[in-house]
Amino acid sequence: MGKFLAAAPCFTIPMLVLLIVGCAARPFYPLPSRLPEGSRQPLQTTRPYNIAHRGSNGEFPEETLPAYKRAIEEGADFIETDVLSSKDGVLICFHDVTLDQTTDVGKYKKFANRRRTYDVQGVNITGFFTVDFTLKELQSLKVKQRYPFRDQQHNGKFSIITFEDFIAIALDAPRVVGIYPEIKNPVFINQRVKWRDGKIFEDKFVEILKKHGYKGSYLSKDWLRQPAFIQSFAPTSIIHVSNLTDLPQILLIDDTTIPTQDTNQTYWEITSDSYFNYIKKYVVGIGPWKDTIVPAVNNYMLTPTDLVTRAHAHNLQVHPYTFRNEYNFVHFNFHQDSYEEFDYWINTIRVDGIFTDFTGSLHHFKKWTSNLPPNDTEEQSASDLLHKISVMLNPYRS
Repeated sequence: MGKFLAAAPCFTIPMLVLLIVGCAARPFYPLPSRLPEGSRQPLQTTRPYNIAHRGSNGEFPEETLPAYKRAIEEGADFIETDVLSSKDGVLICFHDVTLDQTTDVGKYKKFANRRRTYDVQGVNITGFFTVDFTLKELQSLKVKQRYPFRDQQHNGKFSIITFEDFIAIALDAPRVVGIYPEIKNPVFINQRVKWRDGKIFEDKFVEILKKHGYKGSYLSKDWLRQPAFIQSFAPTSIIHVSNLTDLPQILLIDDTTIPTQDTNQTYWEITSDSYFNYIKKYVVGIGPWKDTIVPAVNNYMLTPTDLVTRAHAHNLQVHPYTFRNEYNFVHFNFHQDSYEEFDYWINTIRVDGIFTDFTGSLHHFKKWTSNLPPNDTEEQSASDLLHKISVMLNPYRS
């Protein structure tokens, strides 16, 4: 080792650059998930998290493979998904309990008799439900964009993916990317899907996370290696899951008019100081709809509530949803400028994470306004690389 170090000065900067270029030209590129421990860029934890809501679904149909890959390319810290179940008990990534709005299920005559009406959270809903289709049948469908004012060119090209497919996308990313799965409509799923081993939806959900190595409390070594937040609108699911894993959880909070789907508690009850003091034993934060933090009337924001201040007083993070770039979602206060909106929520309201449909916009905002060195996946310039090499060699030049 000493002889090697002694010989180090004979390697000039141009020679090292040639060696680097030569190595860079190698045609073999292993999957990032197969790279040695510690070789991937770690998750940033010093700025509010950029949470890709259903992937980069402002560009691609939601919860599809390209939507998640695009979000990772654009700088997402976490990719978010909704987890439901097929008829045969396979966990899938899909938002609605019905297939009608974001798939082409309606065009298939063979499925016409699958239309049902079920009670979902006290409301009768009619449609084609995921729980009435096997995984094979679900994956024969094609997904489409939810909103007509977004890019329609990708409609009919992509299929529904499984929860395990989603995890594989994160694990094969070129840097550490966290996952943020939601236990979606657990009351309804447990009513309609029964697993042979007697386990329930939440059990199967955690089993898959464990199978793929997800474990550890918030910011622990294990967690930083494979970051994950578990989210749910159902307090009983959160408490049940807390007995199965130490992964951090987030209590989602709906509109002020909507009670919890399992305990029938009001918004005001679950956002009270006494409830925060109770639920913080099971969660590290809350995920409220953003208009419950800063109410809006006629698309103008009013005076902020004290929800964030009180949550922080209980050491709870706040990750509001959902931020969308289009004019009909950006409040007039921000002059149709999504960057003004990000600035307000990050620097005035002081939230700890943001669910967004446009991951790239939030990534660029954070990068351009941060006082910290950029922490993204772009390659360093040649001059920066040469400078680093020079600094490394300085100790050996004497």
